[in-house]
Amino acid sequence: MSESYSFDIEGEGVRVVEKEILAAIGWVFVGGVAGTAVRWLAEEMWPANDGQWPWGTFAVNLVGAFVLGALLEGLARLGRDVGWRRRVRLAVGSGFCGALTTYSAFALEIDLLGRGEHYGLAIAYAVVSVAAGVLLALSGMRAARRLLPLRSGRA
Repeated sequence: MSESYSFDIEGEGVRVVEKEILAAIGWVFVGGVAGTAVRWLAEEMWPANDGQWPWGTFAVNLVGAFVLGALLEGLARLGRDVGWRRRVRLAVGSGFCGALTTYSAFALEIDLLGRGEHYGLAIAYAVVSVAAGVLLALSGMRAARRLLPLRSGRA
């Protein structure tokens, strides 16, 4: 047994750890289903076309950056990563935002724009996506700071 899994096997210890892991996977799954559905809708509404800005992927990545920034800052301001805060982080952060956002489609669309000799558009899409994503993540964090007071005892 590896050190990372060393715990007291007597009694209920093993079952508790297994339940916690299964519950965490469940929360990520539930959020992932919702994020995948929203991403699919966005790609249906704004499909990527040769030589054009990939609006669907651009939109979901920017929304995801804002939501993740706001979520993680907000949860950090509310207290430790336990209980309902952990469940929300797993469902919304890892699950929903993880499934909503897509680096693979982003990279593929840049590659396809380049292969189609739309070099300026490919470079602009890459730079604007990353810069806007960082700014929106920071904006989400700022929004959470404005909306949620820091819990006493938290620095």
